[in-house]
Amino acid sequence: MSKQRYIALDAMRGLTLALMILVNTPGSWSYVYSPLRHAVWHGATFTDFIFPFFLFIVGSAMFFSNRSQADVPYSVRTIKILKRTMLMFVIGIGLNFYPFSSDVSELRILGVLQRIGLAYCAAAFIVWLPGVVRLVISVGLLLGYWGLLNAVAEPYSLLNNLVRQVDIAVLGAEHLWQGKGIAFDPEGLLSSLPAIVSVIAGFEAARILIASENKRKAQWVLVVIALASIVLALLWHQAFPLNKYLWTSSFVLLTSGAAIFVLLALVQLEKLSVSKSVEVALATLGKNPLFIYCLSIVWVKTYYLFSVGGQSLYQLIYSGLCVFFNTYNASLVFALAHVTALWLIAWGMDRKKIVISI
Repeated sequence: MSKQRYIALDAMRGLTLALMILVNTPGSWSYVYSPLRHAVWHGATFTDFIFPFFLFIVGSAMFFSNRSQADVPYSVRTIKILKRTMLMFVIGIGLNFYPFSSDVSELRILGVLQRIGLAYCAAAFIVWLPGVVRLVISVGLLLGYWGLLNAVAEPYSLLNNLVRQVDIAVLGAEHLWQGKGIAFDPEGLLSSLPAIVSVIAGFEAARILIASENKRKAQWVLVVIALASIVLALLWHQAFPLNKYLWTSSFVLLTSGAAIFVLLALVQLEKLSVSKSVEVALATLGKNPLFIYCLSIVWVKTYYLFSVGGQSLYQLIYSGLCVFFNTYNASLVFALAHVTALWLIAWGMDRKKIVISI
């Protein structure tokens, strides 16, 4: 098995994690440069690609995991999949609840780790099926989701979309994200269906890249697939808008195509001595993604447990940076400082050969 592919995958995971910390930890949400913000509704910004890349990477890693467990009974692998899914869901809810000062009756149930857990769980069983069946299921999920959303009068509106209606009916409005002023969760139950395809896309990309004897040909095949996926996404956007919040099928195709290009670029960059150290640094962060991601959230939320003169520690640190930088740059430096600090922790763990996984 090629070590290069592992490094490229770890580097992509580390890059994606660093970017997620960067966009999730501004000094002030009022002063964030536009590329580091999500699209307001339809469309896609640089930031909107980060979470889909995570799902793509989960799928790519799944290929290596499946190959290493080829001799393990399916019953044992099934228990492991279900256990991992449950743990991700529970950890995700725990992160929502921390620092345990909010009312349980208003606890958000869904979230990033919960979405990863659900999509991973479904994809982990689908990838056991033959390739043609995987393709049919993936196409069926993307087209079927399109049809489901159009079952209501205003399929792509914030207020009346089917994703929101299902979540309210199943979970209750009080347990959903309120970030847009109403109860609506961007990691909704129904929108987890197309997210499964984001994971499968990563699996297939790794399979083509690694399992093929002719690596050069495999890379060109992936280039064609990526281009076709992006073009189809942009065409489909005219009827089925790109939308991260609804995780539309066109959004899945666009981000999956882009993820393939990023993975291929990292594979090529590793061959250049000038960029190898950068990839190694990124790979260091990518070896403990779950722990570092959870720590990044707990770390930032802990700031709010301490206050001086009516200001939280979070606000005080940002205000201090504003003495040296303008408001936007201070906000960016605040986020970059956290990326750096968390990378140093990941580096220390790597040196001690500590890997935390579930």
